[in-house]
Amino acid sequence: MTSAIFLAMLCLGMALPSPAPDPILDVEWQKWKIKYGKAYSLEEEGQKRAVWEDNMKKIKLHNGENGLGKHGFTMEMNAFGDMTLEEFRKVMIEIPVPTVKKGKSVQKRLSVNLPKFINWKKRGYVTPVQTQGRCNSCWAFSVTGAIEGQMFRKTGQLIPLSVQNLVDCSRPQGNWGCYLGNTYLALHYVMENGGLESEATYPYEEKDGSCRYSPENSTANITGFEFVPKNEDALMNAVASIGPISVAIDARHASFLFYKRGIYYEPNCSSSVVTHSMLLVGYGFTGRESDGRKYWLVKNSMGTQWGNKGYMKISRDKGNHCGIATYALYPRV
Repeated sequence: MTSAIFLAMLCLGMALPSPAPDPILDVEWQKWKIKYGKAYSLEEEGQKRAVWEDNMKKIKLHNGENGLGKHGFTMEMNAFGDMTLEEFRKVMIEIPVPTVKKGKSVQKRLSVNLPKFINWKKRGYVTPVQTQGRCNSCWAFSVTGAIEGQMFRKTGQLIPLSVQNLVDCSRPQGNWGCYLGNTYLALHYVMENGGLESEATYPYEEKDGSCRYSPENSTANITGFEFVPKNEDALMNAVASIGPISVAIDARHASFLFYKRGIYYEPNCSSSVVTHSMLLVGYGFTGRESDGRKYWLVKNSMGTQWGNKGYMKISRDKGNHCGIATYALYPRV
């Protein structure tokens, strides 16, 4: 194809032919489509197959290198296999970190006083992993998770709270539903609204809707919230002494999208730009502490087939890796 014809095709919006599929991957492709319920038109099939094959090659290359001791974590094909990194990044919108008066906040830790391991999931503070699906509602999952943990600490009852309530009703505070949201504004909503419904009375729908909050169904409330100082010492102190903490990280990378298990370290991660909210539920290390394989344990909202049953370990004490301490906050109940 001459360069002139190629440019003409681009200008006219004509689709370029997809590369011929690798027949060696035929069986894997069919199994993957069945597993995740994927169905395409004849036109889509070739394009999606090409993207899937490219992602599969990257995953296998990474895992081969990991076997040689290069990375420290593995990747695995999952439901996002037919997405390009560019498509994924379109929903990974930079979260603006507000500049506000912090008020009281947790103090820098004295490491000798804190436990070596914390896992609030094992202590009953954390509800099951859910799937945000087509709605960019990670911020709402992060906030409900943080409130759930504090309500359990106060009452001894673990009740899943309504993500949809936050998606639908926090627009007056500045959130944009399934397009974009902010954990700070979501907590403001709960405090100003005087309550939040449970998942049972206001179930998740993966889409924007009109606000249907009913005060008589309110299951949880907060009296305020606090920011954690932007360093990992303060974050360790907070999660050890308070419980699950709402955090955000830079998740714009294929290594995140296809993460499976191990301690995540992405050289291209930003420590200042965060794009995806999650729930910090603990910390620890593997091997001997002196080996330096320390991690943060975080809960995601991309389903149990992502990561290690919906959870991820992120490198700890590696210069605020992926911005884990950049935007951390917790509610008071």
